[in-house]
Amino acid sequence: MARLTPAVVRTLDILELFLDADGPITAPEVVRRTGVPRTTAHELLSTLVARDYLQKDDGGGFRLGVRLLHLGNAYSARFDMLAAANEAARSLSAKTDETVSVALREGADVFYLAKVEPRDTLRLPSSIGQRLPANVTGLGKVLLAYVSPTTLRELFPDPDALPRMTERSIRSLDALEQELEGVRETGVAFEREESTPGVWCVAAPVRDSSGAVVAAISLSVPSARFSERADNDWAELVRAAGDDLSSSLGYAAP
Repeated sequence: MARLTPAVVRTLDILELFLDADGPITAPEVVRRTGVPRTTAHELLSTLVARDYLQKDDGGGFRLGVRLLHLGNAYSARFDMLAAANEAARSLSAKTDETVSVALREGADVFYLAKVEPRDTLRLPSSIGQRLPANVTGLGKVLLAYVSPTTLRELFPDPDALPRMTERSIRSLDALEQELEGVRETGVAFEREESTPGVWCVAAPVRDSSGAVVAAISLSVPSARFSERADNDWAELVRAAGDDLSSSLGYAAP
């Protein structure tokens, strides 16, 4: 286990005092209840006030600040997205009888938020709560397509050794950037056996009320069955699902 940072632990100890507080908490009370040295406590309290995690009232007491409300709303919104993602995945899977996933980006990985598998024959390495390298999945390509070039380079510091899951995985940043340009032009990403042999995938973006791409939805199909439809037919199905999920998150297309 990685070493914990004492200053962060002390800061969290202070914030957690407010979980059962009936009113404002004074600096001396913080010192008494946490055991944090007085000078350190004042420095941490001042920092929390400056960052709006705490508010200081006229009597010298401290209350929770508005920044924590913002964090709480962001956490709540993630669960709202979870419900919407599950509904969208079930709907698209019912239309196609194929595996549907919804994922978020966390750093250079995708985090699987929802997944529906109607068939027993398709075995994928992904599962709800799991992370996979973004560059090897259709979901990840969609999410990477909408980050800045600077962020993309920071996510992959070694441009010639991107993570690989199969022989078809994209290994260089140059090749990935070319593919991401195509994703931005077409609004969909294809993955052909780059994360799982014998499985092809098509994915589309999901936008929030501000228009930002916050998630992606994908359809995973055995390669033999994928050829039963034109690529554009699969793409239109996933685009429509992405649009529906975006609408449920408050996005109104221009």
